[in-house]
Amino acid sequence: MRLILVGPPGAGKGTQAERLVAKHGIPQLSTGDMLRAAVAAQTPVGLKAKEVMNAGGLVSDEIVVGIIRDRIAEDDARKGFILDGFPRTIAQAEALDKMLQDSNQKVDAVLELRVDQTKLVDRIIKRAEDAKAAGQPVRKDDDPEVFKQRLEAYNRDTAVVVPYYEKADLLSVIDGMQSIDDVTASIESALQGLDG
Repeated sequence: MRLILVGPPGAGKGTQAERLVAKHGIPQLSTGDMLRAAVAAQTPVGLKAKEVMNAGGLVSDEIVVGIIRDRIAEDDARKGFILDGFPRTIAQAEALDKMLQDSNQKVDAVLELRVDQTKLVDRIIKRAEDAKAAGQPVRKDDDPEVFKQRLEAYNRDTAVVVPYYEKADLLSVIDGMQSIDDVTASIESALQGLDG
C-alpha cells in the first residue's frame, strides 16, 4: 500500500503516519525527518538544506526527489510506504508518478488532513510547550513565526497537489479537526478495500 498524507504543517500528518506504520507495517517516509537527519549528520544535502529550512523555506525539488528515489528503493519500502511531506509541488508529484511507474508501482491513496488553519498556530504553540515540558528540544519549525511562513508556503506551493490527486481519483478528504482517534478511524475507513 503506497499512501500519501497531505495537509498543512501542524495538521497531524506525523501522528497519523505513526499509527499507519504500526497497523500496516509499512515505513513512514517523512522528507522533513530525512532532511533533519541529513542536517544533523552534516551531509552535503543536509548542509544545503539547513539554511533553507531554518528560514522556513522549502528545499529544492532536486534534493528532495533524490532522497525519495533512494529511500523507496530500500527493502522495507518494497511492500509499500507512507509519504509525509512529499510531494509538495506538481513537479514532485509528477516525478513520483514516473519513479513508481519505472518500477511498475503506483500511488494507492492520497489522504488530505483538512484543518481550520486559523487554529493551527495555537496547535503549534501547544506542541512546542509540550516538548519543553517533556524536556525535549523544540523544533525550529515549531517557532510560531517560522510556522506562519511554512503555512504560507504550503498554501502557495503545496496545496496545488490536492486537485492533482483529486483529478486522478486518489484523494480522500479527512476532517483533521476531529480527535486523533477519530481521524485515525476516518483514515482506516477511507483505506478499506486497499491491499496491504
